[in-house]
Amino acid sequence: MAAEGKAIAKVNDLVVFVPYVVPGDVVDLQVKRKKHHYAEAEAVKFHQYSPNRAVPFCQHYGVCGGCKWQVLPYAEQIRYKQKQVTDNLTRIGKIELPEISPIMGSEKTQFYRNKLEFTFSNKRWLTAEEVQQNVVYDQMNAVGFHIPNAFDKVLAIEKCWLQDDISNRIRNAIRDYGYEHNYPFYNLRTHEGMLRNLIIRTSSTGELMVIVVCRIDDTHEEEEMIRYRELLQFVADSFPEITSLLYVINNKVNDTITDLEVHTFKGNDHIYEEMEGLRFKVGPKSFYQTNSEQAYNLYKVARNFAGLTGNELVYDLYTGTGTIANFVARNARKVIGIEYVPEAIEDAKVNSAINGIENTLFYAGDMKDILTQEFINEHGRPDVIITDPPRAGMHSDVIDVLLFAEPKRIVYVSCNPATQARDLQLLDGKYKVKAVQPVDMFPHTHHVENVVLLERRDE
Repeated sequence: MAAEGKAIAKVNDLVVFVPYVVPGDVVDLQVKRKKHHYAEAEAVKFHQYSPNRAVPFCQHYGVCGGCKWQVLPYAEQIRYKQKQVTDNLTRIGKIELPEISPIMGSEKTQFYRNKLEFTFSNKRWLTAEEVQQNVVYDQMNAVGFHIPNAFDKVLAIEKCWLQDDISNRIRNAIRDYGYEHNYPFYNLRTHEGMLRNLIIRTSSTGELMVIVVCRIDDTHEEEEMIRYRELLQFVADSFPEITSLLYVINNKVNDTITDLEVHTFKGNDHIYEEMEGLRFKVGPKSFYQTNSEQAYNLYKVARNFAGLTGNELVYDLYTGTGTIANFVARNARKVIGIEYVPEAIEDAKVNSAINGIENTLFYAGDMKDILTQEFINEHGRPDVIITDPPRAGMHSDVIDVLLFAEPKRIVYVSCNPATQARDLQLLDGKYKVKAVQPVDMFPHTHHVENVVLLERRDE
């Protein structure tokens, strides 16, 4: 298996990437794209199935674009993820490595996510089978997921296996209410229509957040707001277990809500996650690891790698809502967290306050702009840096500051071992990799988290 979850075939020395197949399948391929050194193809006929194959459990498998590895038994999935980490660190990083620890698999492989976002569309995607059979739907509106590489195509989702089934019931109820009362679903090309997005967050504490995002036509604002509130009231009445029912008016072209006001219709404007007796406030714009149970295992690895004794100054970079910062604070002298999203930093401060943690400081802003030599001179040289950057990895300016700061240890948590390997190479002159621990946060996908411990070479 290769990057992006595709399998590899070789035809006359040409490398061919194929989705939705597994090693050992015998298939006829149709080439869709061809480059000098590789091609992309799809399987059009199966002659023989691999013995290392599982039966997909989701009715939307192969179309929605998610959970591409359902056809692989879970034991095989984590084997390939382990290999992915090893290959990236050795081939891209080209650095000296210790023995890589066996990957920590996820206990839950279904219904493990705490957040999903759905899109409404007035033009549902028809599968190849539906097109061939000339299936005609009375209702062409849909709510579900974007088709890969097609911004304006949405697949109608009946049942998703990623989140607790309450998510399916809420989505389908809003869909049916929209059908029954002729609510206009959003047109992703013309940017018209009312129903736009639905975000559902569940938590380990049993709380439930629902965010309904709509476009409101300025020319009929009063009338549309009445209908909006009627829909929200229907959701509130139908699902009394919702503890945070929120709404957002989004009249922009893009779907992001980070720059928009979030209104509370019912309940609180947040939910709580809980970990090792600590409570974490999660707002509508907050980042929180989407697999709560496995996040706990990930953070325990990070804390263990940090080797804290209670005397250390710790910098937590890309801190989000301060989950890691607060999680390790009781084992450190002081923790300073830095994060790009101001709302997340406010949540991080609240998370410290509600847990009675007084040895944390948080700053909001672009990492490369905040984390400077002047910042370190002002706040002190860290003994330990924990960094959990986005998929793109760390900016070169941030790496330069890390090298200037010279902490004894760096704990690098990554959701992309390829960019992590690149960054490790840049740190290699001054730091040596001492431990590597892959963690599977996303079963049935090719994604894998990886935690690396680096120690300063002069230690």
